[in-house]
Amino acid sequence: MRTKICGITRIEDALAAVQAGADALGFVFAPSPRRLTPAAAAGIVRELPPFVTTVGLVVDEDPRPVLEHCPLDVLQFNGSEAPEWVAACGRRAIKAFRIRAAADLDRLAEYDCACGFLLDAFVPGIAGGTGQRFPWDLALEAKRFGKPVIVAGGLTPENVGECIRTTQPYGVDVSSGVETAPGIKDPKRLRAFLAAVREASQG
Repeated sequence: MRTKICGITRIEDALAAVQAGADALGFVFAPSPRRLTPAAAAGIVRELPPFVTTVGLVVDEDPRPVLEHCPLDVLQFNGSEAPEWVAACGRRAIKAFRIRAAADLDRLAEYDCACGFLLDAFVPGIAGGTGQRFPWDLALEAKRFGKPVIVAGGLTPENVGECIRTTQPYGVDVSSGVETAPGIKDPKRLRAFLAAVREASQG
C-alpha cells in the first residue's frame, strides 16, 4: 500500500511525513492555501532523503515552468487536461478525477497515457484538498480500467483503515486529514494515519 502526503509547504512537515513512513510527498502549484512556488518546493525537495517520490500537482496549466525549477518525479493533473496534454508532459503522470457517481468513471478510459488514476470527491469550483469523500465503492469499479487506483478525499487517521479494507486501492492520498491548518501538518496525525495504513494493509 502506497501513501502520499499532499499539500506539503514546510520542510519540517516533509521530513515528519517521511519519518512516519510516507512513500510520496505532494506539492501544489495551483491556486490553493497550500500553493508553493517552484523555487520553494525545490528547496524542500533538495533536503529530502533518497527513495522518496515527489509529486507536483497542477490544474490546467503548462507544467514545464515548474519542472524547470523543481526536479519532480511525477506530475498530477487535477484539472480538465486533455489526454494529449497529459501524454506530452515529459514525466510519469497521474490523472485525478472528481467523482460523484459511476458515470464519472467513464472518463478514465480516455487516459491510458496516465500511470495511475487518483479519485477524489467532487466539490464545485474546487480541484482538490476539500476534505470531502466520494462513494468508495466506485474505487472498486475504477479498477476495471487497468491502472493503479489511488483514493483521496476526506481520508483521516480514523477512516483510512476502513477505506483500505473496503477498496484495496494501490494507494491512498491525504492532505487536510492530517493538518492543523491548510498546509500545516500535524506530526501526531501523520504518524496515526500511516500507522492505520500499515495496520489495514497487514490485516
